[in-house]
Amino acid sequence: MVTLEGFACGPVHFPCNSWVQSKKDHPAKRIFFSNKPYLPSETPAGLKALREKELKDIRGDGKGERKLSDRIYDFDVYNDLGNPDRGVEFTRPKLGGKDIPYPRRCRTGRRPTNTDKNAESRVEKPLPMYVPRDEQFEESKQKTFSAGRLKAVLHTLIPSLKATISSENKDFNMFSDIDILYKEGLLLKVGLQDEIWRSLPLPKVVTKIQESSEGLLRYDTPKIISKDKFAWLRDDEFARQAISGVNPVSIERLKVFPPKSNLDPDIYGPQESALQEKHIIGHLNGMSVQEALEENKLFVLDYHDAYLPFLDRINALDGRKSYATRTIFFLTPLGTLKPIAIELSLPPVEQSFRSKRVVTPPVDATTNWIWQLAKAHVCSNDAGVHQLVNHWLRTHAAMEPFILAAHRQMSAMHPIYKLLDPHMRYTLEINALARQSLISADGVIESCFTPGRYCMEISAAAYKNWRFDMEGLPADLIRRGVAVPDPTQPHGLKLIIEDYPYAQDGLLIWSAIENWVRSYVNRYYPNSSLICNDKELQAWYAESVNVGHADLKHAEWWPTLNNVDTLVSILTTIIWLASAQHAALNFGQYPYGGYVPNRPPLVRRLIPEENDTEYASFVADPQKYFLSAMPSLLQATKFMAVIDTLSTHSPDEEYLGERQQPSIWSGDAEIVESFYGFSAEMRQIEKEIDRRNKDPSLRNRCGAGVLPYELLAPSSEPGVTCRGVPNSVSI
Repeated sequence: MVTLEGFACGPVHFPCNSWVQSKKDHPAKRIFFSNKPYLPSETPAGLKALREKELKDIRGDGKGERKLSDRIYDFDVYNDLGNPDRGVEFTRPKLGGKDIPYPRRCRTGRRPTNTDKNAESRVEKPLPMYVPRDEQFEESKQKTFSAGRLKAVLHTLIPSLKATISSENKDFNMFSDIDILYKEGLLLKVGLQDEIWRSLPLPKVVTKIQESSEGLLRYDTPKIISKDKFAWLRDDEFARQAISGVNPVSIERLKVFPPKSNLDPDIYGPQESALQEKHIIGHLNGMSVQEALEENKLFVLDYHDAYLPFLDRINALDGRKSYATRTIFFLTPLGTLKPIAIELSLPPVEQSFRSKRVVTPPVDATTNWIWQLAKAHVCSNDAGVHQLVNHWLRTHAAMEPFILAAHRQMSAMHPIYKLLDPHMRYTLEINALARQSLISADGVIESCFTPGRYCMEISAAAYKNWRFDMEGLPADLIRRGVAVPDPTQPHGLKLIIEDYPYAQDGLLIWSAIENWVRSYVNRYYPNSSLICNDKELQAWYAESVNVGHADLKHAEWWPTLNNVDTLVSILTTIIWLASAQHAALNFGQYPYGGYVPNRPPLVRRLIPEENDTEYASFVADPQKYFLSAMPSLLQATKFMAVIDTLSTHSPDEEYLGERQQPSIWSGDAEIVESFYGFSAEMRQIEKEIDRRNKDPSLRNRCGAGVLPYELLAPSSEPGVTCRGVPNSVSI
């Protein structure tokens, strides 16, 4: 039966075998089709015309400004991040096109700005951004996030912070000043009536309102200091977070020493590193450098090429200072990493200018503070790459074209649409909110991260090297040299760092997703010819590549969708990125970054050398110098409030292995049974992760003051839990 609801004339019924909702249940209009998935060639004659009409309507004609009530999916470039009508300082380059390649976003059809005809006029907060109505947050999510928590933080809490903290550059004077934010809180001049402030859906960090014109903002203690207040100072913890922190996807095995840049030497100076054998030979447990390389004992966080092209412009900004860093780690016999050298590079200006500097583990009090400052700059580089490349670009922005194309080219009846549907939930809305408030000109990311107005240009530069075929977990681990193919091992590869929590747990989830997807694909595509002849499936993939990722469409690495194995690989990669990869990169942001010295998103001072005017003040009070290099009080508290929100699970979250109303999710009993098997496997994986986190031999996830690695534990309660794998990029 097909039921049309929401019309004044009442429901209208048509004969059909069974029912399921089309696209998404929208309160204004619901169209229910057969619950059974149909390939295009198998669609009953009575539904073919409806199927084709729906797809035609949903694509629109690419013209006109979108209204909030529209249900039209179309592509556009990122030309709405700036607002040149407000002034030249709010101008931002267009991302997407031959000049600056980037994935495509959902089109809103806004008119050009008065100042720049290539820029789309912005919808300024608090007005809502357009997303197709099926993609808008449902009521419970709205209350938790969209109309609630994030908007309360951005529109109420942050202005109150600015009003309270009169100076943008007000520093923390002592580490105890940071502790006060968790123990006593910050007294705010809220500027609102008590009952209005109290009614706002602010995050849990706002725990007490004192009186009508003042409120106490108290932050929850981040997990990173809850077990060991001084863990962040230790070298072993600094290294541990490279494989089990919030950004465990950047570390690579060092294959050549010294490392070498791939940048143009005519523009960026010599490609050779300043690192030499003398810097690390004393930290290799008696090995030579060549022996350490051959035995896979050396690893690197290399942010040299990502940052160096932008450093002149970054360091010219007020209160922003950065190096392009390389950090060398040694894999100890205990299976842990230790940092043994940090290279700090600046753009060469003249022959006498020392543009490359190597800092090694300390031998006295002065070099200890220099080492701590060097680690802070590494963490700032790491925070920027994490947020702009690994998190935003690789999971949020790169997913959007696949979602848009899925809606435009595959009917809700299509079995692959049904498979992907829960993994597309809320992504377009959260990306629209990010364009409006987070990655936009003068948004939270620009305000709180060292690259400032150049943040998204760093993201775009990384996209040139993005490869979809390397986004799956096994391919990524092999690409980074932290695993090698080995058919005798579980998952078909061997980890070079055996105690690598992100990789260990991730491979369990990857394998479970892959097995589930394969059983699903085999059910509907018993042979590859059905894949080649499925016009909707082929149109979805072709549009994802040729339109959604148009700037990379000619790359030879795109898989050819012509057989079962390739389809399984493509779908597994998309589901992995939307679920586990995003969870690993997102939900630890406040637990690890809520204590700003642990991974400062912004650094304000370079490291002084002996002939610098600042060196004397550094030696006289190194703690004060260190804190003056950290984000200011306003920058830190703003950043903490936002990442607390971004680390929060909403009450209506749907986790990997879950489906809302699973009994009607598919009309195919075999598929329902297979999905229940996938759900059971998720529960077993969670038990295995719990077991690993209690194993004292796994020192990167168990020990005195060591945080267990739970970011890939599938389930979670609502709130900031540092665990839980939602089905989709939903925050």
